[in-house]
Amino acid sequence: MKLKYIFLAICMLILLVACKQTDTDSRGGYMPAIGQRMHMVQFRQESLTDKAVLDSRQLESQVLLVTFFASWCPPCIQEIPTFIDLQKSYSGKGFSVVAFSMDEGDPAPLYKLIEKYGINYPVLLADETVTRGVGGVTGIPVTFLVNRKGEIVKKYLGYVEHDVLESEIIGMLAAD
Repeated sequence: MKLKYIFLAICMLILLVACKQTDTDSRGGYMPAIGQRMHMVQFRQESLTDKAVLDSRQLESQVLLVTFFASWCPPCIQEIPTFIDLQKSYSGKGFSVVAFSMDEGDPAPLYKLIEKYGINYPVLLADETVTRGVGGVTGIPVTFLVNRKGEIVKKYLGYVEHDVLESEIIGMLAAD
C-alpha cells in the first residue's frame, strides 16, 4: 500500500516537472525592474482557431488574459474550459483571451484540441519575440492579465481557478 502512494507521488512529481520545463535558452527573457510595469508585446499572427490574422493593435484598450500553454500539458488543458467561459462571458465588455502555444513542430495536435474543446478565442504559435516580450516563459501554464493601457499587471504560474481569474477580470473591467 505504501509503495502505491510512493509511486503516485513520484508520478505526480514527474508530471509537474514535465509541465514546468521549457527551453530557457531559446525562450528566455528579462523581467522589469521592481516598480516598473511591462507592456504587452506587439504581434501579428494567424490564429489557428479561425485562420484570421490577429494584430495586437486590434486588442488595444481591452483587458486581456494572455496564456502560454502546450497541448501535452494536463494543467494547461484543464484551464481551457475556464478560458472558453471567460471569453464567452466578457468578450462583449472589452475583454479577450489570447493563447500562445509553446508546441513545436506539426500544429495538428493544436487543431484537434481546438476542435475537441470548441475553443472560442485566438490560439497563436508562440515565438521568441512574444515570449521575451512578456519577460520570458520558463514554465507552463503561465497566464498574464493585461490592463486596458497594455500593462501586464498579474502573472500566474500554473493552473489558476476560474473564480480567481473572473474576480480579477471583473475588477479590471470596472476600474479601467
